[in-house]
Amino acid sequence: MTVGFGVDCIFYEVGHPDLLHSFFSTMSYHTEPEGWGTKYPLLMKDLYFDKLSWDDVKEARENLKEIQNILQKKKPDEVVWDIEDLTKRPPWDSQPLPPQVINLATYYATPRGVTYFDLLFHALDDAQEVKIDVVIRKSIADKTS
Repeated sequence: MTVGFGVDCIFYEVGHPDLLHSFFSTMSYHTEPEGWGTKYPLLMKDLYFDKLSWDDVKEARENLKEIQNILQKKKPDEVVWDIEDLTKRPPWDSQPLPPQVINLATYYATPRGVTYFDLLFHALDDAQEVKIDVVIRKSIADKTS
């Protein structure tokens, strides 16, 4: 099964749901010392658990940029696989990472090398342009909104 960011019929494929959860776990762990959604509720609560209103895209984009800047200063070995169980590690933890993975902002990427940050920025741009909310969904055929 694959998941991604959806804006109407536009689908930005991320990959396995565990990877997406790890992406959000890593963001929250390193940027929200008071817990999940306490500093960035638009991304960590609205988007992750329901939907991000297109009206909130401007603020969400600023939040995402702040998070990206913080994660650019973190080493790949600081990845959080599951914020609910910090002992869990990625399945490939003992293998070398691709050379393009230089920090936590570049850690999460598609097989083609597009970072999850870039995917989400594109989804936010599309949402603002067409005035449709952003959701996390299973596929382009999944019309969850």
